[in-house]
Amino acid sequence: MLAQLSSTLGGLQLPLRISLAGSGSLDLGPDPRVTLEIQDPALLQELTHPTLDKLGEAFIQQRLNIRGAIMDVIAVADRLSKSLLGDAPESAPERSAHDRQSDAAAISYHYDLSNDFYALWLDPEMIYSCAYFHDPDDSLAKAQIQKLDHLCRKLRLKRGERLLDVGCGWGGLARHAAREYGVSVYGITLSKAQLELARERVREQGLHDQVQLELQDYRDLKGHAAFDKVVSVGMFEHVGHANLNRYFAILHDQVKPGGLVMNHGITAKHTDGRQVGRGAGQFIGRYVFPHGELPHLAMAVSSMSDQGLEVVDVESLRLHYARTLEHWSANLEIQLEQASQYVDDRALRIWRVYLAGCAYGFARNWMNIHQILAVKPLESGQHYLPLTRADLYR
Repeated sequence: MLAQLSSTLGGLQLPLRISLAGSGSLDLGPDPRVTLEIQDPALLQELTHPTLDKLGEAFIQQRLNIRGAIMDVIAVADRLSKSLLGDAPESAPERSAHDRQSDAAAISYHYDLSNDFYALWLDPEMIYSCAYFHDPDDSLAKAQIQKLDHLCRKLRLKRGERLLDVGCGWGGLARHAAREYGVSVYGITLSKAQLELARERVREQGLHDQVQLELQDYRDLKGHAAFDKVVSVGMFEHVGHANLNRYFAILHDQVKPGGLVMNHGITAKHTDGRQVGRGAGQFIGRYVFPHGELPHLAMAVSSMSDQGLEVVDVESLRLHYARTLEHWSANLEIQLEQASQYVDDRALRIWRVYLAGCAYGFARNWMNIHQILAVKPLESGQHYLPLTRADLYR
């Protein structure tokens, strides 16, 4: 069987060894850094058409095991896939409906996995979003605090203001904004596990008079123009293309005239939202983020504009997120034994592939991430923003 595979793969020159118990091994190049240990002989035939989702799926189903550094595994898998399949973009994906029930189920699937598991590889503040590196050698913890400050400074938060945090996660931004900028924060999440830990940390830090966190869908927000500022980090990827206008209309409705809205989220490379990476997007949709949909930056800006929000600043953090994910992946890899106490083998395999694969994908521009700052103009058309960005960098 390996001899047949050699006729297809033998000329690729990859640092890869493919081994099959009882049948020897096939080296595709000198000094292999990665070994695929085939557990299911039927998989050998599938390696002649190695999409990344098929390779990832075979790993989580234990049809193959891997040897080598996980970032090397991802890089070699991509080279193998590209060598045999080329690099044509995927077709435009079908869009799914996003109602309250399906969104809540998807959020629970991803975020309610285990707080202890996430704590193994996140920073001490449990911030599960792109960090902001002033220097490539910044630690993950330092870069995450810098990200929180970057958001708060862009929002020009002032003591006594009210901030709405849509998708508040474990509450790191809410606590930072309250503690360092003197604002009161109303945060919402659909994850029960996140909410429990976030509330616990609010109490421990004595911020209960400033920070209120609730289990709530963004579609159930009440009131009108109740907040001076609105922030949403890592949330709109879960909204769905069909709901973008409604989502931004709600954010517009919640902020006072003259107030600012910050949307920080992952965006698609292609304007129609199609995926790249020869099946990598399908793997993430199937095993990591059910019902997740990435809008292109142009779609996000168009939707915000249509809902009356004036976009005033856009910043790409793509390479910041590649570095963040590298930190997360490295942290998980050195804690695999501990992680196995919190999640089962299948989940751990999924997360190993997901974190390393996303680090690889962001570094290679398979997707992007943007902070989009918008203002709800006053009736006169004016707003309170300074004329330059100089205040952000003082």
